[in-house]
Amino acid sequence: MLDTTDAALVRELQRDGRVSYQRLAELLEISREAARARVQRLLTRGEVRIVGIVPPAVAGITTVAHASLDVAGPARPVAVAAAGRRAASFVSCTAGRRSVIAELRVADDAALEREFAALRAVPGVRGVEVFRCTELVRDAYAPSGPDLRTGALPALDGTDRRLLGLLQADGRASFAALADRIGLSQPATRARVLRLLEVGAVHVTGLVESRALGVREAAGVGLGVLGPAREVAEAAAALPGVNYVASGYGRFDLVCGLDAPDRPALLHGLEALRGLPGVTRSESWVHLDIVKESYTYDLPIGPALDSPER
Repeated sequence: MLDTTDAALVRELQRDGRVSYQRLAELLEISREAARARVQRLLTRGEVRIVGIVPPAVAGITTVAHASLDVAGPARPVAVAAAGRRAASFVSCTAGRRSVIAELRVADDAALEREFAALRAVPGVRGVEVFRCTELVRDAYAPSGPDLRTGALPALDGTDRRLLGLLQADGRASFAALADRIGLSQPATRARVLRLLEVGAVHVTGLVESRALGVREAAGVGLGVLGPAREVAEAAAALPGVNYVASGYGRFDLVCGLDAPDRPALLHGLEALRGLPGVTRSESWVHLDIVKESYTYDLPIGPALDSPER
């Protein structure tokens, strides 16, 4: 568990993963050296990772789906095979009606069908049940980027996308280090990074290891609702412990994710979701082994710029 000062540091890093050590020191009323030492310790221990999270639309992702895999035999080999798919952003072995749950993020429906075909071909898979997401109502790690329905995507060139790829790997990389990698001057690189942040092409944040926050239990819930799903989705997203809400169609009307410090708290969260007005049925699964959880995308780079900005 994090102490009070580390917890406060983490909250600031989640708001802005590139916040300066001086600013952290001012906010927490500690020395700059102490702020730097604490951040470095969190990073070294793996309790926090600073990454740039790119909105799906910027990465060319327009289609999100959840696949529930019916498995004959051990689930772990199937989960490992599913996790090997680039399109899989989340894969878990569960205690529930289906042994493996996977989230897929792809460019279009044709790509999604190819992923389903690949999953069906994995030895041990007897069937795939699908929930097709139409809106991510809440995603704890999703930046507030452009909405796919508006088409309001920022204009990016090849150098911008190279920067996004580098920030996905290390959100606190210095402007000097980034400039060296992309071949531009430090001022030009700084201007590009600030523009990418301003237009919502990337959000740099701290991803915290669950156990460092006292999280010991995690579960997913599929809900069937009567009437408008949006109202139920917004109510679910406002509940304590709920970190993910997607609306869509198929097996469920909504899929939610939640975490908790222990089983009683997890049960309390599940009961709160089941008790929401409009919910007519629910199915839950406990995550026993999260095999993959990724917030990065393979970005199409395209040609890099020439070097007039140097």
